[in-house]
Amino acid sequence: MAEFKEMSFLQHVDELRGHLWRSSIAVLVGSVIAFVFTDFLFDSILFGPYRSDFLTKKALCWLGQKIQIDTLCLGELPMQGFQNISMSGQFTWHIWACLIAGLVMAFPYILFEIWRFVRPALHAHEQKKISGIVFFSSFLFFSGVCFGYFILAPMTVHFLGTYSVSVFIENKPTFTSYISTILQLTLGTGLVFELPVFVFFLARLGLIGPKFLRKYRRHSVVIILILAAVVTPPDITSQVLITLPLLLLYEISIWIAARQFPKEG
Repeated sequence: MAEFKEMSFLQHVDELRGHLWRSSIAVLVGSVIAFVFTDFLFDSILFGPYRSDFLTKKALCWLGQKIQIDTLCLGELPMQGFQNISMSGQFTWHIWACLIAGLVMAFPYILFEIWRFVRPALHAHEQKKISGIVFFSSFLFFSGVCFGYFILAPMTVHFLGTYSVSVFIENKPTFTSYISTILQLTLGTGLVFELPVFVFFLARLGLIGPKFLRKYRRHSVVIILILAAVVTPPDITSQVLITLPLLLLYEISIWIAARQFPKEG
């Protein structure tokens, strides 16, 4: 703590610049790796939820056969591939996809750099209480990414890809709309899964407590539904699917806040 007080404002800025620089390098390294493995990134990862042999689709089909519910087998989509109607469309989204992949890969290291910057400002007992914050935040983030990729993405792609209001309309989505949907689902879900971490810091600052969270539990359902609508495309299936784990995370957040305020718990 003393070391933190002795540093001037400009020294803090310089220290922060170093952490941001190292974080940027980590994202860049991850992006370069993603760029080198472009075929794997696009054909196996990003276009995975579109393919009929995707892991989730195969698991659902197996389950459907076991319990004799054929509708669980999502099957082939009626659309064949995607269109690129912009001259720079493929190049632009290639760069964006690699950058986001680099961000996802570097996320734990970015959190570690943030922790290194904040740690000197904390007392020894405070450092001990949140020593595992990097691990748990990374765990929640990757859990959200996996949930968005393996659960939401195939459901959303199948629903929107097969939705039709008339036989005279053929679904021919663009490459841009598909990639943006997949990236929005995976990255967005990873970020909203950080809800318990966000509540933890608000509770540490004394801004909210378990009584507050319990009192406004009904209101939180509305906020979570709005958040689900922002993160997911406009289909009810994906919104319901993401709402359920967010409600569970909200209950976990109440427990976390109660540990910060034992008298209120």
